Amino acid sequence: MPFCRTWIALGLSMLVSAAPAAVVYKWTDADGVVHFSDQPVPGAEKIITSGSGSRGIMSQPMPVSALGERAQKPPAAVIQRIAITSPAPEQTFTGDQQVAVSLSVEPALTPSQTVTWTLNGIQVGQQPDATHFTLPDLARGSYTLAATVTDAASGESRNADPVTFNVVRPSVLSPQHK
Repeated sequence: MPFCRTWIALGLSMLVSAAPAAVVYKWTDADGVVHFSDQPVPGAEKIITSGSGSRGIMSQPMPVSALGERAQKPPAAVIQRIAITSPAPEQTFTGDQQVAVSLSVEPALTPSQTVTWTLNGIQVGQQPDATHFTLPDLARGSYTLAATVTDAASGESRNADPVTFNVVRPSVLSPQHK
């Protein structure tokens, strides 16, 4: 395969030195193979050659929209920080306290990003953009809360560190129980 690339490079250099001026498009496919063509291809780099042996290269690849193709998706917002801010790790809730849940995401969620919450591995049915809600009437025990932000545009996801908290309730048989 390197032999073929050598011939392509040699042919391109001859084209550059022999032709008065030419436009060549260069792109790399998914397998990492470099291609040259006189026909525009989405995402290709436009190379303008001249007979003096020098060449000019456009600063950016040719936009897909310039070729009449459908426009590429805008880049997804990269999540810099995601953390469960409430409940605190190892926090204990007593009596009839409700558990306030809060998630901090920086930068803020975009419309293509959704939040998935799990409590002890079971998805909690909330709105897909919910960063604040309340867990009412949890039975006594230890719970692990986790959150994942997924970007539908890029398919990327980011997890917050899970938080474990405890709920202490009086026994049904306790005289303190209401």
